[in-house]
Amino acid sequence: MTISINAAFDSGNIVVESIDGTSARLSIRKDRESDFFQWFHFRVACNVGDALQLAITGLADSAYPDGWPGYAVCASTDRDHWFRLDTDYDSASGTLTVQHTAESPILWVAYFAPYSMERHHDLIASVAECEGVTYRCLGTSIEGQPIDCIEMGTGDIHVWLYARQHPGESMAEWWMEGALEKLTDPADPYARSLRRKCRLHIVPNMNPDGSCRGHLRTNYAGVNLNREWDNPTAERSPEVLCMRNAMDESGVDWAMDVHGDEAIPAVFLAGFEGIPSLKSEQMDKYKAFQTALAANTPDFQVDLGYVESAPGQANLSMSTTQLAERFGAVSMTLEMPFKDNRDLPDPVQGWSPERSKLLAHACLATLDQLL
Repeated sequence: MTISINAAFDSGNIVVESIDGTSARLSIRKDRESDFFQWFHFRVACNVGDALQLAITGLADSAYPDGWPGYAVCASTDRDHWFRLDTDYDSASGTLTVQHTAESPILWVAYFAPYSMERHHDLIASVAECEGVTYRCLGTSIEGQPIDCIEMGTGDIHVWLYARQHPGESMAEWWMEGALEKLTDPADPYARSLRRKCRLHIVPNMNPDGSCRGHLRTNYAGVNLNREWDNPTAERSPEVLCMRNAMDESGVDWAMDVHGDEAIPAVFLAGFEGIPSLKSEQMDKYKAFQTALAANTPDFQVDLGYVESAPGQANLSMSTTQLAERFGAVSMTLEMPFKDNRDLPDPVQGWSPERSKLLAHACLATLDQLL
């Protein structure tokens, strides 16, 4: 039997170049109106026992070529439990090759465990029914999808948590699911304490259009939302515009922008050290959070990360720096790996949805401790 490959579904992305028996040559479709490409998600129909060989080509020109060495493809037979496949990357040809003996007639393959829009809507619906929770639609995307916001808490400290500015970083919404599960658990002491101290504003998916379309980094217009925060417009970036307007109404004291990083095999934070109006107290709180999080979970570390901006050289088009400058907020970007966690490797799952959710629990407990 010759295998068949399909990606005509929510967040699907692959181009079938050729199929020969149980081998396929594939490539990744670029984000609409953009040259970014790295996210893939497709299904393979086959026979149990087939020796599958799937070669994804053209990756030397992908958004982050450094993300492929040491990376292992995610797969599932039930779309619930995700595991890693034997994967090899040839940097000379820019080809990622997966070899797997099929254990099911359908194999789902993805860059990371997908977080579907259906699951997003289920999450919003279930959390919106919880006691003490308020739902708001901040606005709509270019294609008319709602920018959903969950709010809770009676305190004076305004905390904003938001994710998936870059839609292909699906671990960010798994983190959000974990955060919302913890915050709405009436028995959780950290959640009760945070809801008493804070007003929490939570946006699990800022880029629903890109999520549906199988984009890596951009919205429907091919715009990177995390380069729009200094001047968002209704035409290019309504997702950012409606959210920043809501932040202007409430103010922002603490903020976390949740992401995934292609190349660095670790969880880390990026901050706002280069903003023009940097205050020592502001940076002290950020450093204290970083130190406390490292003490609270071995999945977080402080050795690997991005190079800090020089004084006065921060890019204010990014949300973390814009919010720190605009509100004097303690804002941060949380990065999780597409690869495995170097310090605590898991050869079966690598970095996973489950670990993303547990990391959210640790982040919230850490925030409560500091507040």
